[in-house]
Amino acid sequence: MKILSIESASLAASAALIEDDVLLAECTSNYKKTHSETLLPMIHEVMEMAGTKPEELSAIAVSSGPGSFTGLRIGAATAKGLAYALDIPVIPVPTLDAMAYGCFGSSFLLMPFMDARRNQVYAGIYEFEGDRFLVRKSSFAEDLGLAVEETKKLSKETGKQILFLGDGITTLKDKLTALMPEGLMMAPVSQRFQRASSVGALAFQLYAQGIYERAETFLPVYLRKSQAEREREAMGLSTEGEMT
Repeated sequence: MKILSIESASLAASAALIEDDVLLAECTSNYKKTHSETLLPMIHEVMEMAGTKPEELSAIAVSSGPGSFTGLRIGAATAKGLAYALDIPVIPVPTLDAMAYGCFGSSFLLMPFMDARRNQVYAGIYEFEGDRFLVRKSSFAEDLGLAVEETKKLSKETGKQILFLGDGITTLKDKLTALMPEGLMMAPVSQRFQRASSVGALAFQLYAQGIYERAETFLPVYLRKSQAEREREAMGLSTEGEMT
């Protein structure tokens, strides 16, 4: 079984091709260019590197959110278009779940987070018990301080040190450091950011559980309304029919 996986939920763009338990190819960029410029060329490159034709794909896995509204929409449109054309399913993989899954087997309590702006973060809380991936709290939008306090409480209960990961570290490191006077443990750059290979690896687990859908029904998860929608509501205009 071959799965093409796509990650475009934040600043990093990534595409990977996985066959069963083998990563055949992966391409990742985290430098200034927009996903509309990079994502399709990345997909073309990993398919070529692996010598794989589109009709050999069994499913398209995509980071389903939360994250950047624009990034998620580009990733969703790409995944839906490919899956529809090939008549194969889409496997939606929660962005933060995939980030934590990339630290497979970790003995830490994992808190991936992304800067959601407006004084909030998108975050989740996870841990591993052996090879079991445990979702303590998945995909929530909250003030960074409240998210850290909740994670610290669970850290005391489990006796596990917290490992922080995600691109939120880049923009919110000073605030995070102030919230962790006892010491801050950050994942190395190889595990800190979103990667399509982690999306694909978790997608295999979800597919085995029957968690996938048709291209026509897939929608990304935003958690919050976009700035444009909030502005329309502030002016008393309807947002009915808009993607949220």
